[in-house]
Amino acid sequence: MITAGVDVGNKYTKVVVVKDGKIVSKAMAATGFDPAGAADEAYAKAVSEAGIAKGDVQKVLATGAGAVEAKFANDTVTVVSADAKGAYALFPAGRTVIDVGAEEGRAIRLNDAGKIADFAVNEKCAAGAGSFTESMARALEVPLEEMGPLALKSDKSIPMNAQCVVFAESEVVSLVHQKTSKEDISKAVHDAISGRVVSMARRVGVEKELVMVGGVARNVGFVKCLENGLDGLKATVLDDPEYVSAIGAALLAAE
Repeated sequence: MITAGVDVGNKYTKVVVVKDGKIVSKAMAATGFDPAGAADEAYAKAVSEAGIAKGDVQKVLATGAGAVEAKFANDTVTVVSADAKGAYALFPAGRTVIDVGAEEGRAIRLNDAGKIADFAVNEKCAAGAGSFTESMARALEVPLEEMGPLALKSDKSIPMNAQCVVFAESEVVSLVHQKTSKEDISKAVHDAISGRVVSMARRVGVEKELVMVGGVARNVGFVKCLENGLDGLKATVLDDPEYVSAIGAALLAAE
């Protein structure tokens, strides 16, 4: 059976094609201001790379903030369900799944069968998501990809009190004027993001093993700060973490 999962995120749209439970192709497109077009583009790429025709795909499930924009999908599924399915399929030992994307974050606790025992979602404030890091990188005049490695060079704890991106940018500017190093500011930024995610995770209960999915899982500074916030609990970052929701959607489509 051939199925596909489409994750229409705020920043990127990801598509995964699965055949008989095995991933055969992945593709991504920038969501931008045309999520429907991005879904069509990524889907066409994934189908082409799989060496099949669109008509060969028996079912498509869409997930993500813009799931309804994937007009070719047969149905939609929540990101929490897709995350749980994808993470458990790729790492069956995982019991706590943390997914942080561009605009929101999620913490999911799984039982031994891989079913959702509890979850929490932060969708009201970007200060607990990836876009916060992007805004702070601009304020620091540092390339986004350097923010994580910069944070690893600091061992200081500088609290950031701002609860939204706008005020946090002002706080970063103030720290710059106080001659605070970019390394220390970057760590403060990542501590602030991880602190919100840790609070969310503790509400659902944190159990070993911890699994990181979503695009922000590629940020080594965030992962380290999150581990510190969880009393040193080590996180497993899955390969291509940004595709896990789409993988989960494709696997759910097969069911």
